Amino acid sequence: MRTIRSAVLAAACVLLMGGLCVGAHAKSDHPHQTEDEARAQLARFAETFQTGDQWKARATRNREGILRGANLHPLPAKCPLNPVIRGKQERKGYTVENVAIESLPGVYVTGNLYRPAKPAASCAGILCPHGHSKKGRLDPNTQARCATLARMGAVVFAWDMVGWNECNQIEHADPNVLTIQHYNSMRALDFVLSLDGVDADRIGCTGASGGGTQTFLLTALDDRVKVAVPVVMVSAHFFGGCQCESGRPIHKSAAHETNNCDIAAMTAPRPLLIVSCGGDWTKNNPGVEFPYIWRVYRLLGATKNVANTHLLYEGHGYEYTKRLPMYKWMARHLKLDLEAVGLPGGGVDEADTVLEDEASLHVWTKENPRPKDVPVGTEAVGKVLEAQKAKARKK
Repeated sequence: MRTIRSAVLAAACVLLMGGLCVGAHAKSDHPHQTEDEARAQLARFAETFQTGDQWKARATRNREGILRGANLHPLPAKCPLNPVIRGKQERKGYTVENVAIESLPGVYVTGNLYRPAKPAASCAGILCPHGHSKKGRLDPNTQARCATLARMGAVVFAWDMVGWNECNQIEHADPNVLTIQHYNSMRALDFVLSLDGVDADRIGCTGASGGGTQTFLLTALDDRVKVAVPVVMVSAHFFGGCQCESGRPIHKSAAHETNNCDIAAMTAPRPLLIVSCGGDWTKNNPGVEFPYIWRVYRLLGATKNVANTHLLYEGHGYEYTKRLPMYKWMARHLKLDLEAVGLPGGGVDEADTVLEDEASLHVWTKENPRPKDVPVGTEAVGKVLEAQKAKARKK
């Protein structure tokens, strides 16, 4: 294990060199449109609502279109989560445990649970999805933000994307990846809310790149998320480039048309911080995406709940400079203890984060393997998904 001081610069270089780049994503049939097309599209969208009520009607239509496009209408019947929690490691100001939950019967979501070493009677809960970086939830940047948020007093859950690390019952290129991945996000939220002491009124979500997509999609679809910080992903012209997050089914149908900027706006009036940069597809946020989203918040009387931190000379990733505004936003809106990690001048001290050996963060081990009788592969997992949807239709 290492401290964050000894590895964060190397990790940041990996991210900037392409660890989160779209070239590593699975192919999507509708990854982007031109910037001019995006501006024109947003102008058309803006003409459809002049009042808060008209926006709410648009958001409702979008929500149904996204769920149908994601093959999540109806939502599958919920099965027991049957959480497995083991391997507790005690660090300075926080603990780390290894977790598996069942999002569908026999279909496991694997991750890590970070908690304050001395939790308050009531804690905020924060979801930390990851993007298409090579190590995902094991990445130093993911470990750093989870541990620091826990030291600030939050219960934090980071989990594997489909096909990453231990969440490997289907591959990321699976035709059901969008469906399973976003349903996994909903079940991750169920898990955090099931934990003793987690305050349902103080739930946040933050991730970068594909984790940013998971952040604003989950927040748009589930109002139990109270605060959102999507990082380097809110773009009107770029949809993600991977079939886990983009494509016409969720962005366009006969009944709806949207884009990622419009979806992020569906967070309103809940607190939303958009972190963008000059070195990727979020480069236009200050002049294109943010004004559209700000107008939605203005119509709902909630402009104090929306902001954009734009890092003009930075690239794609979730380095310290992007985590810093997130920490402050979460502290403000989730009532976290920023002083517990504060540095003179307004910085945040991540030095007490221990970068764990990857094997120590695995829930499945030789001594405690994953159950053998679980569905594996497209056909088997797909059958479980459809069976749970059939159960929902009968209710």
